[in-house]
Amino acid sequence: MQPTKQKLSEKQLHDLLTELPEWALEDGKLVRNWTLPTFVEAMAFVNRVAGIAEEAQHHPDIDIRYNLVRLALVSHDAGGITARDARMARQLSAAFPTTAT
Repeated sequence: MQPTKQKLSEKQLHDLLTELPEWALEDGKLVRNWTLPTFVEAMAFVNRVAGIAEEAQHHPDIDIRYNLVRLALVSHDAGGITARDARMARQLSAAFPTTAT
């Protein structure tokens, strides 16, 4: 198993993005957007994400624009994307598979 603070290799990132095509690499972060029907539902979604993140002790950057929620994952202490980010992306995709854009 890869140490938590070791950045993923280019091949590992490529494999991850192949596995999770709804995620993308932007500015050195794993990012994914979800579009919800309303602002209130977007806020409820963010609160559900917060519960998962708090349990994992790994918190995404969250941007909310009305009903669009953008999550970004990066391990700041490692200076890039790590296995911890990959695990969180997998968890979020499993928990919220159908509301992505």
